[in-house]
Amino acid sequence: HVEGPSIASALMNQQLPGRRRVISCAPMADARRYFDDIQIGEAYESPGRTVTEADIVMFAGLSGDYNILHTDAEFMKSSSFGERIAHGLLGLAIQSGLFTRAGTPFATLGLGGLRWKFKQPIKIGDTIRVRATVTAKQDTKPDRGVVTLERQVLNQRGEVVQEGETDVVVERRAGG
Repeated sequence: HVEGPSIASALMNQQLPGRRRVISCAPMADARRYFDDIQIGEAYESPGRTVTEADIVMFAGLSGDYNILHTDAEFMKSSSFGERIAHGLLGLAIQSGLFTRAGTPFATLGLGGLRWKFKQPIKIGDTIRVRATVTAKQDTKPDRGVVTLERQVLNQRGEVVQEGETDVVVERRAGG
């Protein structure tokens, strides 16, 4: 047991007993990419992420989708898949997050549209990654535009398990 301020507090020269310290942070530079910064043809690839049993169980609870494909290990042993598989929408959600790790994030305002195909199952233990290419840009409003991305979700064997296009609404730089 250690008495006194925590090591972290001491290292950061933080509050000591009987004293109060206010810390202010300067705003960070905006590291997002705006509509006008993005070029057709840009390509991205994310790092991998392994899909776990916990991911599937938590997504079943979140979505309310307790289909036996995802929740009954014994039944699925005798299925054509041979084991439980991830929800298709779980794969779609994970790829969305992986895309944000593929490069400098866009100044995204929201998802404007989606055209998606589920090609093969994602299984427990599969490591997936995303490849994406900017295929189109459309001016929509003075403060924003739509960027269309062709995306592929690949497993650790390089097999395409999901693919499609997403239309992302991206902010324009202020005054641009």
